[in-house]
Amino acid sequence: MDATASPRVLVIGLDPYRVPGPWDPEPVAKAIEAGLAELTEHGVGVETCLIGLDGSDDVAAVVANALRTQTWECVIVGGGLRHSDDQVELLEQVINLIRRHAPYAAIAFNDTPATTYKAAARWIE
Repeated sequence: MDATASPRVLVIGLDPYRVPGPWDPEPVAKAIEAGLAELTEHGVGVETCLIGLDGSDDVAAVVANALRTQTWECVIVGGGLRHSDDQVELLEQVINLIRRHAPYAAIAFNDTPATTYKAAARWIE
């Protein structure tokens, strides 16, 4: 995706290929791509920061680095981080990293990958 267009949106979420389980990550990955494509179609610059639950990421470093790459008008926190009671501490960590590294960015929440543009549009238009 291209984050050079303006406004610029960062989407932080779970990498569906690095979420444990027996499940098929492909439909979620395709839904994420479709949601990002809709942002691009509306002229919104978008980048993703997808983190894994497989223990391979230093979440604080990965998220902080993504937040510091440029000025974001909006940061969207994906549903995978919010809809699981097991991920409350991770959600708190991500929200506090946003506050620290992108204090002027609006924070938005999508319901599903299909509502990513709608979530951003509430804050950038």
